[in-house]
Amino acid sequence: MSNPVYLALDLPQLEAAKALAQKVKAHVGGVKLGLEFFCAHGAHGVHEIAHVGLPVFLDLKLHDIPNTVAGAMQAIHVLEPTIVTVHASGGRAMMEDAKAAAGEHCKVVGVTMLTSLDDRDLERTGVKGKAHDQVLRLAELAEASGLDGIVCSGQEIAAVHKQWRDGFFVVPGLRPAGSSVGDQKRVVTPRQARDDGAGVLVIGRPISRAEDPVAAARAIEATL
Repeated sequence: MSNPVYLALDLPQLEAAKALAQKVKAHVGGVKLGLEFFCAHGAHGVHEIAHVGLPVFLDLKLHDIPNTVAGAMQAIHVLEPTIVTVHASGGRAMMEDAKAAAGEHCKVVGVTMLTSLDDRDLERTGVKGKAHDQVLRLAELAEASGLDGIVCSGQEIAAVHKQWRDGFFVVPGLRPAGSSVGDQKRVVTPRQARDDGAGVLVIGRPISRAEDPVAAARAIEATL
């Protein structure tokens, strides 16, 4: 992948989202469309963004019984996503069925722990131990389930890459040096995540909310 940066394009207005994608397309490798975008604009919105000509990553974080997740994967074939997310905590059967139902050219990756969570948050959900250890456990399960890779924070990527050498790793919650971390808790810079083995770098607000999104995207691209 020549440019690993995927712009998180979760804007409420479709035309504004499409305009932003068009504006920065020369400096990113794809666009990530999450729940906010999908709930607001649906399949029509995905098709509109696809017209920009960039690969589309559908970050839907599917998590349900295996049959339902498989049905959802089949339903989005028509959208031709490059990457789709499911929650690794949904278990092996769910992940196996998700991968089996995915399109031929679609990578299915398991979300391990959201980057907005830390050790204390994990404990409050009833899971003992460190976030780092939970990510490694779920990565192992995702690999055994036949997924292409996982989503994890930049703080775990080096350890996961060592454990799963040929996995495909997506790292969100990235922040360029000196920028605000916002609601993220486990962050690293795009350069560090790339060096540690990330295949896709998901970056949203540092580009989408920048005064000059093109300059911001170009500056991040230059660090890679």
